[in-house]
Amino acid sequence: MKQRFFWSILGLFFAVRPAVAIDENTPAPDGAPVLALWPDGAPGAAGTETADVPTLTYFPAPQHKATGAAVVVCPGGGYGGLAITYEGYEVAQWLNTAGVSAFVLKYRHAPKYHHPAPLQDAQRAIRTVRARSAEWGINPAKIGILGFSAGGHLTATTGVAKADGDAAATDPIERVSARPDFLILGYPVITMVGDYGHAGSRTNLLGENPDPKLVEEVSPELHVTKDTPPAFLVSTTQDTGVPATNSVVFYQKLLDNGVPAELHVFLEGQHGLGLGTGPRSGHAFSEWPDLCLKWLRAIGMI
Repeated sequence: MKQRFFWSILGLFFAVRPAVAIDENTPAPDGAPVLALWPDGAPGAAGTETADVPTLTYFPAPQHKATGAAVVVCPGGGYGGLAITYEGYEVAQWLNTAGVSAFVLKYRHAPKYHHPAPLQDAQRAIRTVRARSAEWGINPAKIGILGFSAGGHLTATTGVAKADGDAAATDPIERVSARPDFLILGYPVITMVGDYGHAGSRTNLLGENPDPKLVEEVSPELHVTKDTPPAFLVSTTQDTGVPATNSVVFYQKLLDNGVPAELHVFLEGQHGLGLGTGPRSGHAFSEWPDLCLKWLRAIGMI
């Protein structure tokens, strides 16, 4: 009971004071093209303002390096905002250096939107990249999704969600699968039911006092199967915002179901480190991008 109280209070603290820098209105560097996911309006949209229009910002891999792989990048922000610079644009530029095309997802979130809007946006992003893969020089079987913190929860949820396309849809994008081919999770929020969960993300995603069945529905560790995509996870022992237990539990579920997975839990580093470079560098956590690329090579994605 004491442990549950501690994590609840800590989660509420981070709900009020985000551990990441919310900067979702920062323009993309170098004039990267921005694509509306639903040109005619997203499902359940409450208006036409910026917050109502989920987008993808496209960072194509340099032609001389392109591997054919692509990643949808989901910045964190507790489902109440987006740290779109260092958990979005900077990550996309890093992926480009490895020959991977990247698409930074600006998904809908609280206070205006709750579940299932973020998941709808993430699945639409995967479908869009897959449906237009020939146009962009992407292998439709090498499309992954990457996310940090609450964006990591969105990544994991996308990985375990029903993803079949609708063959009868009039929109050709809706006909293709939304299943990602691999998952990359940085200090992810995972559970919505465990004592170690992040209360702020849960409230922003589900509202106050959600139905217990809905809480279980969006706890991805409860829905891992043998068909869940391979996953790479990274966290730190010192992360008090989103404890590494989230990553460990998801990793164990992947192993239990025979899903290829790799987990790195570094000692040092508080929540919200992104790539671990620049002002967030100075400890071993900054090694995770290179380790991730080695893993991608090991599973044949690059």
